[in-house]
Amino acid sequence: MNAPTSNVVAAAKSGSLLDNLRHDIPASLVVFLVALPLSLGIAIASGAPLAAGLIAAVVGGIVAGALGGSSVQVSGPAAGLTVVVAGLIDDLGFPMLCLMTIGAGALQVAFGLSRLARTALAIAPVVVHAMLAGIGITIMLQQVHVLIGGSSHSSAWQNLVALPDGILHHELHEVITGGIVIVILLLWSRLPAKVRLIPAPLVAIVAATALAMAAGLDTDRISLSGNFFDAVNLPHISGASPKGIPWLDEAEDIGVGILTIALIASVESLLCAVGADKLHKGPRTNFDREIIGQGTANMASGLLGGLPITGVIVRSSANVAAGARTRMSAVLHGVWILLFASLFTELVELIPKAALAGLLIVIGGQLIKLAHIKLAWRTGNFAVYVVTTLSVVFLNLLEGVIIGLAVAIGFLLVRVTRAPVAVQPIGDEESKQWRIDIDGTLSFLLLPRLTKALASVPEGTEVTLNLNADYIDDSVSETIGDWQHAHEARGGVVVIVETTDAKLQNAHASPPKRHFAPHPIGLVPWRSARNRTQNDGDASILDRVDEYHRNGSAVLHQHISGLGGAHDPYALFLTCADSRILPNVITASGPGDLYTVRNFGNLVPTDANDRSVDAALEFAASQLGVRSVVICGHSSCAAMKVLLEETPDQAATPMGQWLEYGRASLDAYGDHHPARASAEAVGYSEIDQLSIVNVAVQLERLIRHPMLAAAVSSGDIQVEGIFFDIATTRVYEVTPRGIVCPEEPTRPAAEQPEGRTRRSAAPH
Repeated sequence: MNAPTSNVVAAAKSGSLLDNLRHDIPASLVVFLVALPLSLGIAIASGAPLAAGLIAAVVGGIVAGALGGSSVQVSGPAAGLTVVVAGLIDDLGFPMLCLMTIGAGALQVAFGLSRLARTALAIAPVVVHAMLAGIGITIMLQQVHVLIGGSSHSSAWQNLVALPDGILHHELHEVITGGIVIVILLLWSRLPAKVRLIPAPLVAIVAATALAMAAGLDTDRISLSGNFFDAVNLPHISGASPKGIPWLDEAEDIGVGILTIALIASVESLLCAVGADKLHKGPRTNFDREIIGQGTANMASGLLGGLPITGVIVRSSANVAAGARTRMSAVLHGVWILLFASLFTELVELIPKAALAGLLIVIGGQLIKLAHIKLAWRTGNFAVYVVTTLSVVFLNLLEGVIIGLAVAIGFLLVRVTRAPVAVQPIGDEESKQWRIDIDGTLSFLLLPRLTKALASVPEGTEVTLNLNADYIDDSVSETIGDWQHAHEARGGVVVIVETTDAKLQNAHASPPKRHFAPHPIGLVPWRSARNRTQNDGDASILDRVDEYHRNGSAVLHQHISGLGGAHDPYALFLTCADSRILPNVITASGPGDLYTVRNFGNLVPTDANDRSVDAALEFAASQLGVRSVVICGHSSCAAMKVLLEETPDQAATPMGQWLEYGRASLDAYGDHHPARASAEAVGYSEIDQLSIVNVAVQLERLIRHPMLAAAVSSGDIQVEGIFFDIATTRVYEVTPRGIVCPEEPTRPAAEQPEGRTRRSAAPH
């Protein structure tokens, strides 16, 4: 983007009128030269009188430019409406189209006054892109017949079927004339920048016209059918449509046509305004005012006998690139078209129809953007794009958009409601313990997959069902409840863990509501960061700091900014140095809540000369006034594994010497400490059993610690033990007697399964 493009409106408010005009007048001339041939071509493609295209260009420039909400958008007849307009003219006639344009304009004004303009943007972009592609294909199929010397048919299918015969019987002089326009337009972007200052459509049309005249080619030329001002009036409305049907019987079609023109013109104008805003740094578009301006222009265009009007991105981008600063550029471009159409009618009638057909073919092709197709493919919306495009081409524009929206909404429902459901055994396939994880939005659309997943769980097993849902409706609640009762009736056990405010029991009490649980800071995007670190040998922690500044700093600031002058944690948290333990996350704590101490194996030294933990205990108890001291162990602890499998060589190492503080835990484990029995009953491995025993031993050590004993006995400080099971991400309470297990459900003796042990423990 060059300097004029990026700063075109930067000085619009501060600059004087004369200074702005110094930029707006040249820009308006450029837009005029672009808009003139486009307006004529669109009139031909629509099957309307040529003057109707010029009238729409004049009104779009002057009225919409003066009243609209964008300072740089240029309006006029647009390719996006040609398919609709051509169909309406064919069915109802051009005079009725003018009345429908007035009605559509009034509807647009109502949209703007009721501040509904932005709702027109609630159409999926992929549908809009596909709609434009469908319009482009339709225009190309129509105009290729004009290019080869024939005439277009009423439907895309008829144009497609007739194309082979048209190519065989083509008129060479028409092909040459239109081909020159296509070649110039396609090659123009490769020419030097100074040459490209002249609008390509103008050069192409002038060159093709000059060649046809110089070579004496017998080409079919356009005709304005009289003076420009003779066409400026509301055409006479007869008592019936071109098909001889009374207008009253066509009322439904007329109403649909008005609504179609209003919606498409509004959407296209707003999308164009959004695109134009991206091209400059000046005032942003007032969308409600823009729709009011567009509606007023359409009412005026219909009253004067012109085509429907929308914002046009081709003219708007040319306006910005030419250096326009204010809306005066758009207004002046309309004035230039008015002067040309009224004074130089003879020049317009020299233009061959094939030349305009070539222009329209290129314009139609430009509506099909490879970038949009690639985007649809990457985002999984390619099917929506294809269905919408084909529907627009072979049905009509309104039906195509409705079908496209329906397909897009269908895909959206599937994506939003396709909650992950994972069923897996804890251990090997023969395990009696199973786990089911269900996340996301749980609605009746999930029932086929949910019932299949629940049916895959073997009978008589102990199941932990983890629900992390933002929405649960009554059908899902009922299905899970029925399955739970049936599974337990066959000797199984079901423990349901609900981690959000969306509860199964609430689904039957009131209409379901969506609940959101914020991601803990530090978890997102944790996995992607880890993958990058593993895959990049040069990865640095400073890269992660940069990531934090980009994505995490602002989030954290709102939670921690008020803690700058205060350090008031409620608990000292003593845990292992294992990187998988996230103290704030597993205790649902925030910044400033925990005073954390980590070491290898979450040990409390007994050597009076080792103050590594004592100093923190003293500071937390006497200076910070913590109310709780927590000792936290975890599953798959490397320290416990080394302690359990220690060799004589390891005993002399720093690691072995430190683990001497865990010797009491190992001895207690060997002496069948009650904590070992409770852990063994739950089904934990030897390493995890030792880890739980270690928590119980360190818990007793903390209770008796000289730094804490008095406060513990007085009740000022509470000492607690917890165990973090990494495999299940659950946290369990540990007492000096061991891990706390839930009570077994009461059952008649005949229903108790043989040899069953309980794997699930109650979370703290």
